[in-house]
Amino acid sequence: MQPILTITQLSKTYASGFVALKNVSLEVQRGEIFALLGPNGAGKTTLIGIVCGIVNATGGTVVVDGHDIVRDYRRARQMIGLVPQELTTNAFESVWDTVSFTRGLYGKPANPAHIELVLRALSLWDKKDSRIMTLSGGMKRRVLIAKALAHEPTLLFLDEPTAGVDVELRRDMWQLMRGLKEKGVTIILTTHYIDEAEEMADRIGVINRGEIILVEEKAHLLRKLGKKQLTLDLDAPLTAVPPALADYGLELSRNGCALTYTYDDTQSERAGIVRLLGALADAQIRFKDLQTSQSSLEDIFVDLVRETS
Repeated sequence: MQPILTITQLSKTYASGFVALKNVSLEVQRGEIFALLGPNGAGKTTLIGIVCGIVNATGGTVVVDGHDIVRDYRRARQMIGLVPQELTTNAFESVWDTVSFTRGLYGKPANPAHIELVLRALSLWDKKDSRIMTLSGGMKRRVLIAKALAHEPTLLFLDEPTAGVDVELRRDMWQLMRGLKEKGVTIILTTHYIDEAEEMADRIGVINRGEIILVEEKAHLLRKLGKKQLTLDLDAPLTAVPPALADYGLELSRNGCALTYTYDDTQSERAGIVRLLGALADAQIRFKDLQTSQSSLEDIFVDLVRETS
């Protein structure tokens, strides 16, 4: 299946000389939720700005569902919806008017039924006649999402959509994203909330210093780079790891009361755990409890960014 978004050797250097993107290439598959992660200044917003026609690229190409964003910008833009970070709306317009007007900007005929559907899905229906200036920050965020959905895009960018919103709105957003995905909308999400990416994304991309350093399916990423740890609570404290156990790379807690073994989830490593337990018995080291833990997506992200900084 042809990707809905193909980015090839995309670069951006600003007039100041700052290089925001360095030959970025990326494909996003139709119907997926793709999370783009990266620290502040990594290039996420610049990348989105170029695809959405807000920022001009220095080099490279972007194709949206077969349409080049420069040569066929009208068709490409009609397929894209954007929820920006900033709360930029006309404060004196009503919710209904601003969402309806946005639909018209994309050349779509009036469709009050669709606008009503969007407003109801975002719990905005009872606010449809309210001026935007009277709304709370969370409600203004919902209006931005409604504007992005007004023209029925097939590719939706959510740039930090839940930054600074309450837990209830975050949950509503997650539910909305799942519903849009079921309808075939492709979603590209940038977020500082790693749990959001872990909850919602099918694939993860990590960008740092203007370069894509990794793109993986979420489950595969967690399996490949996630670390598992076995912690043994000892019956009696140790002053050091015995030489007989040196090959296992064990870490002794500061108080000497626990040993931690780091491993991956392969068959050979599981066999290594069995050997470790045998070696502990041979060394007459007894333990009263054991527990396992696995690194999260946040742990993996922090490690990746640290390695490339």
